[in-house]
Amino acid sequence: MKEKHSVSSYFIKALLVRFLDRPQRIAELLQAAGFAERSLDELGERVAPKLLAQLWLTVIRELGDEFFGFDSHGMPIGSFALICRGLIQAPTVGKALGLSLEYFALFLRDIDAQVQVRGKRVVVVMRTETQDPYLQAVITETFLILIVGLMCWLAGRRIPISRARFAHARPPHGDEHLLWGAYVEFDAAVTEIEFEREYLRLPVLQDRKSLYTFLRDAPQSVFIRFRNREGFSARVHQRLRACGYDHWPTLEQLALEFDIHLASLRRALQREGFSYQEIKDEVRRAIAFERLRSSTMSIADIAQEVGFREPSAFHRAFKQWTGESPGSFRLRGSQGSAQS
Repeated sequence: MKEKHSVSSYFIKALLVRFLDRPQRIAELLQAAGFAERSLDELGERVAPKLLAQLWLTVIRELGDEFFGFDSHGMPIGSFALICRGLIQAPTVGKALGLSLEYFALFLRDIDAQVQVRGKRVVVVMRTETQDPYLQAVITETFLILIVGLMCWLAGRRIPISRARFAHARPPHGDEHLLWGAYVEFDAAVTEIEFEREYLRLPVLQDRKSLYTFLRDAPQSVFIRFRNREGFSARVHQRLRACGYDHWPTLEQLALEFDIHLASLRRALQREGFSYQEIKDEVRRAIAFERLRSSTMSIADIAQEVGFREPSAFHRAFKQWTGESPGSFRLRGSQGSAQS
């Protein structure tokens, strides 16, 4: 079982990819970052976020590159702070998103990322020049974690990802739903992440004072804020996943369980970027996607499991979530599995 406050050791190995031919240097870097282990083979499946953050900084200092040697040009030390100082001047998250891609493009030569508006959705489309499948996955996830983590910080709340599609194969870390939301696809034709357009209208709330704190705590402030599986929102999410929809508690009942005042719980969720309804909707989507992908349950039974009394209501909601019907989603998933 995964620890509540941990990240996959996949990300440790990813940071050290430029040292794989130098095992002694890997041992020294792990030691400098506070790891008890002295080789990648000794690492367990999960590590503490603080160790990841410390290794992140250690590798940056070693390489003199804030993008870990993943790009032919790279990002000299100080580039990330410079980008952040520019972004806090933006009036809205949407404007900051466009600027962030422009600013990163000043340093990174092997990544092309663009913003596209598609009706009520905004999509970040990304491609990398890297041909190595492992590096492609590492570079893609690292870049998008930085972009989305920055947007969440600028908005002062979590910005949920509606849909994520990746051109690379599914990584072995097993954190894809924690990182990218319930609707995740791999081996897709293109890499893109999708948001509701309304979030880009949010004002930028950060200033020079909060930037100092953010940079002082980076990269943990970026990765953990983006991953957003700590705190009360995680506890609520886990509580709902642990029981059937018919037994979901009210927010008042959860406050009693957590031994916290109702108003305090509501404020805590709001600080983490959620309402109780949003968490419930996210869990319903996650269950529906999982059942359609990996079970033989009928669509009517799935609809009932996630709280829809009528299959027609589930069909309408599912199409709003994904742009396609449950049957089409299931068929496409089965075709993808057959091809792989």
